[in-house]
Amino acid sequence: MNWIKNFVRPKISNILSRREVPENLWVKCPETGQMVFYRDLEANQFVIPGSDYHMRMPPATRLKSVFDDGEYQQIDSPKVASDPLRFRDQRKYVDRLKEARQKTGRDDAVLAGAGKLDGVEVVAAVQDFEFMGGSLGMAAGESIIAAMQAAVARKAPFLLFVASGGARMQEGILSLMQMPRTTVAVEMLRDAGLPYIVVLTNPTTGGVTASYAMLGDIHIAEPGALIGFAGPRVIEQTIREKLPEGFQRSEYLLEHGMVDMVVHRHELRATLSRLVRMLMKVPEPLLVPAPDDAKSVALIDAPVHAQGETATESTH
Repeated sequence: MNWIKNFVRPKISNILSRREVPENLWVKCPETGQMVFYRDLEANQFVIPGSDYHMRMPPATRLKSVFDDGEYQQIDSPKVASDPLRFRDQRKYVDRLKEARQKTGRDDAVLAGAGKLDGVEVVAAVQDFEFMGGSLGMAAGESIIAAMQAAVARKAPFLLFVASGGARMQEGILSLMQMPRTTVAVEMLRDAGLPYIVVLTNPTTGGVTASYAMLGDIHIAEPGALIGFAGPRVIEQTIREKLPEGFQRSEYLLEHGMVDMVVHRHELRATLSRLVRMLMKVPEPLLVPAPDDAKSVALIDAPVHAQGETATESTH
């Protein structure tokens, strides 16, 4: 055994290859190449200040940005078989899962929680593209279904932030089965008369787009998000034609009636709050003078009765 080659040299290489700063201290804008300090990017809701490019937002951070005071109750997902088909391509599927779990700190690609949005109870779920491309497998499907069932049980609107590359090929037909199963869960929301609002983020593609991502009551897209079934490159190769500028991007889909609105991330929470209140027939907060300062105002919700009428209206 050559201890210099097998022990000393790797130690020296490890010392020389150490970075003086963390890898994520600076983030590069994919569009302009602008370098942004990570903490500044985080404070700006992961939107590049110069170009307005919307970077991917971590699921936990996304949920905190939606719920009041960033507080929510996480909805547990049912346990499923990790590798039902014992699939292997270039690597074992179990190894890919292990790597994704270490990278993200989560069991799978969906994080769901329940809490208040400007005083109104809602249930929200977020797909994590960092976990195997946000692909839809058995665990992700069960998480989405469990979140929708929780919304029905709580009589609360359901918000879904979608980011996915499609079905998870390592689970084969079991992955494809999640498409009709989640569709049935969407029908449960409809039968209960509860709003289902979908926020399409970059990217939203594949079988997810062909399923629950396009079944919402209202579809909101973040600026510049890629949304479609097959990617632009695949379509160009199939039809052998050049696609229009901005094809399958949020703004293009808005012009062609595929989404209801494109909303900047800084305005997203206020938009969701307004839609939830409108669809649930909850009155907007009233502006009244604060008792300690006549020039300032305080937000006070009007009492809500069974038919959504205010206390004043119920007396007549």
